[in-house]
Amino acid sequence: MQRRVPLSLLRPGMFVHGIEGSWLSHPFWRRRFLLRSDSDIAALRDADIAFVTIDTTRGLAPIEEPEPIIITEPVVANVATGITAERERAVDIVARTREIIRGVFEGARLGKAIDSDQVAAVVDEISESVQRNAYALISIVRLKSKDDYSYLHSVAVCALMVNFARHLGLPDETVREFGLAGLVHDIGKMDVPSEILNKPGRLTDEEFAIARLHPERGCAILDRAEAIPATAIDVCRHHHEKIDGTGYPFGLKGGEISLAARMGAICDVYDALTSDRAYKDAWSPIEAVTAMHGWNGQFDRDLLFTFYQSIAVFPVGMVVRLRSQRLAVVLSNGRRASRPRLRVFYDTAANSLVAPRDIVLTDDDACKTVVRAENPVDWGAHDWPALCAHLLQESDKLDREVIARLWTEVEATAAETVEMPAIDRVSRWQPSERLD
Repeated sequence: MQRRVPLSLLRPGMFVHGIEGSWLSHPFWRRRFLLRSDSDIAALRDADIAFVTIDTTRGLAPIEEPEPIIITEPVVANVATGITAERERAVDIVARTREIIRGVFEGARLGKAIDSDQVAAVVDEISESVQRNAYALISIVRLKSKDDYSYLHSVAVCALMVNFARHLGLPDETVREFGLAGLVHDIGKMDVPSEILNKPGRLTDEEFAIARLHPERGCAILDRAEAIPATAIDVCRHHHEKIDGTGYPFGLKGGEISLAARMGAICDVYDALTSDRAYKDAWSPIEAVTAMHGWNGQFDRDLLFTFYQSIAVFPVGMVVRLRSQRLAVVLSNGRRASRPRLRVFYDTAANSLVAPRDIVLTDDDACKTVVRAENPVDWGAHDWPALCAHLLQESDKLDREVIARLWTEVEATAAETVEMPAIDRVSRWQPSERLD
């Protein structure tokens, strides 16, 4: 039973299902949580909140019970959920949030101020789904159609930002703000003509100049709203900046770009690459990260690797250290959105090559097992480009003598040279092309 009660009747052990007032004004990460101590209640009072909704099926009832107000909103359990069950929920979440964001964005197009509580509630629901299973909602929202891109891209970037921020161990309040920033980062596109956004071919210089105005136009929209945090405006303005200073609108470099904007840039491009657009088909996750990894100067490299960990997808050919202290090279999974496939080939503890062995990681394993990227040259690899190409072949073509020779001795002979596998779309695409 859900009941609306004044703060005077709260006591530890009650389960708060909803808070009246602005979501951004109270100090709690979620609207739904267990009151664990008197300090939680004091924090609600300090936020100037008069009433909350409690759920007596999940916590204590008030000693002096008020007249109940029955609320028909479905209860969302805050428990870890398997990916299959959460995918079913995610389908419903995506359908609901799409319509909400469509209304918010269309209202912005017409000059209406953003309802910060409305968008914050969307962030809340997305965040709860990501907490139950980090991969379900992200995988569902990636299936958006070209027609839904503008709205569901915002939902996807919100989910990626929440997941990314949590993986970095950022405080709950920061995670909340980063998720909201992801949700509204592209709202300025509502002021860009649809014939430019949906043009199937390359933009002209004039069209691209108009498209590049959307960060500042988005900031103008956000400035008119109440209770939108500065982080959201920062990400809206700077998510197209690049580490090497070649981005826009200001050409900021390195540390001049905030953490939130650097993360937003990664999440924005990843979702753009893995989505069907008017001018390109969707790439698989592994195609996307392989391309992004090759674009030197565009992203913060350390953050980019952490992003790979957070989504359990790694670039083909990357060498990673596992928690077992072995090195493995990332193999291709074709275009399937499947689990990471690695080929173990070196033991750092023993400083020696080992017989190549393929492993497939679950999503959770990938986060916990892949520790960091490694440079095989630092471990003694003599001709790594040739050896990498050899290791990426089908397992029945591997030759341990060739592997040992390329690791420790001379460069590959003509007979031992293998052409490096290429993902055609990745090798053809340039980061200067459309990623608006």
